[in-house]
Amino acid sequence: MKQIATFFIFFLLVSCQYFEAKKTSKDAILKKELKAFNWNEVDTYPSFPVCDSLDTLTNKKQCFETTLANHISIQLAKETFVVTQDINDTIILEFLISEKGQLQIQQFTADSLTIAELPNIQQIIESSLDSLPPIYAAIKRGQQVKTQFKLPIILQVN
Repeated sequence: MKQIATFFIFFLLVSCQYFEAKKTSKDAILKKELKAFNWNEVDTYPSFPVCDSLDTLTNKKQCFETTLANHISIQLAKETFVVTQDINDTIILEFLISEKGQLQIQQFTADSLTIAELPNIQQIIESSLDSLPPIYAAIKRGQQVKTQFKLPIILQVN
């Protein structure tokens, strides 16, 4: 009986480690969250005041892109272009919207013929972006975040 009691006490002392709560460090929790975090999606896309009434994420994104493209188109339509050759090009405008809603052009890609015929096309597009209505930044998990977009601009000049 003494051996059983000794074994039982030994077993209790050794098994106490199984009841201890394991602590997880902040770094381990952060690493786990960062792995599960989808960096390519936002909860709310950047938007303009006219897009606030829309309810779905897809509709807000489409409204933002359409409003931006229409604004640039209206500004380009105000310009008079004189060219020696017909231009049918797609300009790719890559831009970044900061956490504060500021639009910054990252890259402007156009065909060499377009640049040769319209050397100031980039400045015209950049100046049209200066007169945009206020932009509300994208939101991810309650925080305003940077977002990057590519906008194709179809340019046809005869």
